[in-house]
Amino acid sequence: MKYPISPDLVAEKNDQLTPDLQKDYDALGEQLERRGLDIKALIRQAEDFDIAVPSWGTGTGGTRFARFPGEGEPRNIFEKVEDCAVINQMSGCASEISPHFPWDKVDDFSELKAHSSQYGLGWSSVNSNTFQDQPDQECSYKYGSLSHADAAVREQAIAHNLQVIEWGKQLGSKVITVWVGDGSNHPGQQHFQRAFERYLASAKAIYQGLPEDWEMHIEHKMFEPAFYSTVIQDWGSNILAAMETGERCKSLVDLGHHAPNVNIEMIVSRLIQFKKLGGFHFNDSKYGDDDLDSGSLHPYQQFLIFNELVDAEYRKQPGFAPAYMLDQSHNVTDPIESLINSATEVQRSFIKALLVDRKALERYQSDNDAIMASNTLKAAFNTDVSPILAMARKNKGAAIDSLATYRASGYRQQAAKARPDTGGNRSGIV
Repeated sequence: MKYPISPDLVAEKNDQLTPDLQKDYDALGEQLERRGLDIKALIRQAEDFDIAVPSWGTGTGGTRFARFPGEGEPRNIFEKVEDCAVINQMSGCASEISPHFPWDKVDDFSELKAHSSQYGLGWSSVNSNTFQDQPDQECSYKYGSLSHADAAVREQAIAHNLQVIEWGKQLGSKVITVWVGDGSNHPGQQHFQRAFERYLASAKAIYQGLPEDWEMHIEHKMFEPAFYSTVIQDWGSNILAAMETGERCKSLVDLGHHAPNVNIEMIVSRLIQFKKLGGFHFNDSKYGDDDLDSGSLHPYQQFLIFNELVDAEYRKQPGFAPAYMLDQSHNVTDPIESLINSATEVQRSFIKALLVDRKALERYQSDNDAIMASNTLKAAFNTDVSPILAMARKNKGAAIDSLATYRASGYRQQAAKARPDTGGNRSGIV
């Protein structure tokens, strides 16, 4: 195994912190035992938890106004892999990468796969891009892609998605995520029904090219880049498209892609019920699709989402196997630090949801005891599970204090020397 940060440094830092961690762990274990919970079982589940890192998230993001690049940004997918390896080494729960094409296209995918394998990293869902024009493409996506009025544009977009599947097969992926920016900016610009019909026909063409052991995930978004209407604008259009396209076509939930104050946890429940929950893009938002660090603003909402996910596991609901991924834009922070933090915060929500007394909750729900049902969830959410997360990291050889160890390593400073800014680095999303 190849490590971007010295394991000796990680071990040294962990040795310094282990005595205090053991005290906190023992105290939490006694508390949980009184509640009928086994901390060792929770440790095992924390160790098994994993969330994919987006390749594009390793670069500094930006807005339509400006982008302020950071030091040592990855200039290509091989350097992105190295940064993802740091995130996994520090957090212990991010062992897969989700690539975006054509941004991450290489001439030799076997070389890329071998490079990632050195770091113990695999490949999650592959993502297509028909929301931007590329230098070598014949048709423009200015007015849409899979739903475009021009059949030639639609065929180009379909062909790109099929090519992405082929690249994904070489990396060992099993999922393609399809998001389009198709829509309109003016009333009357687009016939809503015809545009949706064209999208469905294109989605079916992509689905027909799907390997038998793959899934296709459709991602919806309320607005942007189209601001009057979006073809796949909410979970309703999403699940309709998924149901129309095929059994292995499912809906993907990005936490920032909804209208303000939407009950996302109930949407998750509905998708689980009809076997159409494909996975998640975790992030946080204040105003719209802000792509902020996961759990930075709405940790209770994130916990409530995981409450539905853990409930589905508890009930052994058929067809339940969602994929978890981060999808964030880091405009003012070190992307590695934000992704380490976010992976840990999503893992925290998962472990807290495991603490919910489900039999008591079901009893309170049956009795219409609203306050006690709510308090049952709050009891789990208000429990500090940090010792569980830290002990899981220690057991896996990751860092007890992830950020402090990362900063002590000097990795970012070393990357700045090895990756001089050429003025053309564009690894984040603008």
